[in-house]
Amino acid sequence: MKKLLLASTITVLILTSVVSAPKAQASSIAQSICQYVAADDKKRMRTFLKTNRLKIRSIFKGIECNGQNLLAFASSQGSVKTGSLMISKLPKRIVSANLTILQAGSQPLIDAANERVSS
Repeated sequence: MKKLLLASTITVLILTSVVSAPKAQASSIAQSICQYVAADDKKRMRTFLKTNRLKIRSIFKGIECNGQNLLAFASSQGSVKTGSLMISKLPKRIVSANLTILQAGSQPLIDAANERVSS
C-alpha cells in the first residue's frame, strides 16, 4: 500500500514538472526577445535566436510586447536595427499586413517595410 502511494506520488510530480516546464521557458523566451527589441540590440537578439534554434517567422505570431506584436513594438520603441531585421526575415504578406501599424513609427522602419513589400 505504501509503495503504491509512493509510486503514484512520484509519477504525479514528474508529470506536473514536465507539463509546466515549456510554459516557463516560453515566457522567458518572449521576455528576452522583448528586451532585445526595446534595447535595439540586434546582435544579442540574433545570438539568442540561434542559440535557441528559433526563427523570427515561427515566433512572430506568438509573442507580444506590451500588448503589441513585435513589429509594432519595435516601431513604438524606435528600434530600427531589430525592426529592420524582423522586416527582412518575415514573409512579405505579414509585413504588408503591418504597414498601417508601422506608419506611426520611425521613418527608417517604414522605408524598410515599403522596400520589402515592393521587392
